[in-house]
Amino acid sequence: MLLPPQCLSCGTLVEEQGALCLDCWQDVTFISQPHCTICGLPFEFAAQGNDYSDGHLCGSCVRKRPVFERARAVLAYDDASSPFILTFKHADRTEAASAFARWMARAGSDVLEGADLIAPVPLHWSRLFKRRYNQAALLGQCLSQLSGVPAIPDLLVRKRATPSQGRFSPSARRRNVQGAFQVREKYKPEISGKRVVLVDDVLTTGATASAVTRSLLAAGAGAVDVLTLGRVLRPFPL
Repeated sequence: MLLPPQCLSCGTLVEEQGALCLDCWQDVTFISQPHCTICGLPFEFAAQGNDYSDGHLCGSCVRKRPVFERARAVLAYDDASSPFILTFKHADRTEAASAFARWMARAGSDVLEGADLIAPVPLHWSRLFKRRYNQAALLGQCLSQLSGVPAIPDLLVRKRATPSQGRFSPSARRRNVQGAFQVREKYKPEISGKRVVLVDDVLTTGATASAVTRSLLAAGAGAVDVLTLGRVLRPFPL
């Protein structure tokens, strides 16, 4: 309240909290159509005369569909976006959550439509104790306020403290999070047959999102969609 609002990325003064300055905004790559109907991976070129309303899939989803139904993200996770995503995640820039959620609500309007509830990817209690907040839970709560879809911040629990995924290969990432997540017993009746929107900050290989999705489906959820702020755009198997 006492300090003037600053750009989330470079610190330049801006008009409102949770905003980017014009230069940083222009450097960010926002994801839009055309993209894969399932995983949301943007296509480099649009097919002439095609509005993509009938659904087009990327090579990875053609070979093997992910366990979640759809994934959507706001922007490419790259050198332009990683600074403000990482400061939001690790450096207490929690005031950005409401702005990020507005972006996510627009990018994920199709997955939020018809959704029954929103759930964040959980942190292990030891990591939550050190960080003091779960960035995915903050995004989920703001999305709930914007969309009217109920959020359950503690729907899931991370049963073990998995090492950071940063340096792992796609296959190692899958092994690292396999069986790491569980739906709290008291919430199982609430998710039975429901469509859940799983919220996280960044989608990289899809290993975490897939592991959490499996735990939700095993607990009785009817379908799971994924909505993230950022996404790594290099080709990877989901």
